[in-house]
Amino acid sequence: MELLNGKEISGQKREELFEEITRLKNNGITPGLAVILVGDHPASRSYVLSKQRTCKELGMHSVLTELPESTTEAELLARIGAFNQDPSVDGILVQLPLPPHISERKVIEAIIPEKDVDGFHPLNAGKLFTGDPAFVPCTPLGILEMLKYKNVDIKGKRVVVVGRSNIVGKPVGQLLLAEDATVSFCHSKTNNLAEHTIQADILIAAAGSAKLVTKDMVKQGAVVIDVGMNKVDGKLCGDVDFEKVKDVAGMITPVPGGVGPMTITMLMNNTVLSAKRRKAVKGAV
Repeated sequence: MELLNGKEISGQKREELFEEITRLKNNGITPGLAVILVGDHPASRSYVLSKQRTCKELGMHSVLTELPESTTEAELLARIGAFNQDPSVDGILVQLPLPPHISERKVIEAIIPEKDVDGFHPLNAGKLFTGDPAFVPCTPLGILEMLKYKNVDIKGKRVVVVGRSNIVGKPVGQLLLAEDATVSFCHSKTNNLAEHTIQADILIAAAGSAKLVTKDMVKQGAVVIDVGMNKVDGKLCGDVDFEKVKDVAGMITPVPGGVGPMTITMLMNNTVLSAKRRKAVKGAV
């Protein structure tokens, strides 16, 4: 069994990004990320601070806007509109979840596609589906980066994705389909889940259910990617029963330290990509 260490792979990618950012800055472009946090959800605050810290380490421009839980939908949309027009901002991220009185859909659609570095806007989702991606959601992009880093053969392989969210499940399936994998989707209503997962050469668990994938559900030598982040008895664990599944897997991601670090790194990657596009437009003027 080989451990797919997200910290190691992320570290390598960040070195490459640092060099790209330095080149952009030498040409008068500093990649900029604006993050909006509404309310004081502890996990959200932790994620936001981690993103801010990474921006600083890479030499990027970052802006953090913290708004109270009572912020109205109109006020939040106005903030997004201002960042849409700000030439120093290449990417806009509104940390989810949002308070219940604010429409997540309206917020996602308010960010212009050119600055939607999360890849959630319907236009970017559609481009991914049609094979012409502009921005790809960060966790799926991080998964693909990990597989390529480890030279995992994707072409023609059987991929099973457990989960169908718009953030991970659906887009990661589309990404791997574009790499010529044969992709199947499973979910909470799938009958006899193990019959599907046992056939996977690459198994991606993104259902949000602690230790859902057990040893008997995994093919010998399979690559197992665990996207889950669950708390059980105060401890963090994934959707895969790691301690037992590692005995049959060929490669496996740990939780924490697997997919998580890649998600933030690919957010930075998307922001740099947006800045490079800004540079191209600026150079053409």
